[in-house]
Amino acid sequence: MDAVCMVMTAVGSEAAADVLAQQLVETQLAACVQVMPVKSFYVWQGESRREAEYLLLVKTRAALYAQVETFILAHHPYDTPEILQLPVLTGSSAYLQWLLASTRDAGGQTL
Repeated sequence: MDAVCMVMTAVGSEAAADVLAQQLVETQLAACVQVMPVKSFYVWQGESRREAEYLLLVKTRAALYAQVETFILAHHPYDTPEILQLPVLTGSSAYLQWLLASTRDAGGQTL
């Protein structure tokens, strides 16, 4: 079975999260994107920050990571967005098969 992964990113508004999630699914770069409100604490340009954000958990094929990253960079409202790839080591066989069927392969073909 093809390797799958989860990609994480966060945006500053629910509307921006909804748009990005919908675009990733519609382009078949992701099978599913979950959006959750979170509170982020970080230092940016020397200033301590505390922000409400919306975390996107993008479920996709590992082979599509580069395309997902490029897409997020092109559509993300932040100058330097968080984009992290987390490997999925195992999971429900039926879910993983659905994920693969719901995404295109690295060559752009749907299966």
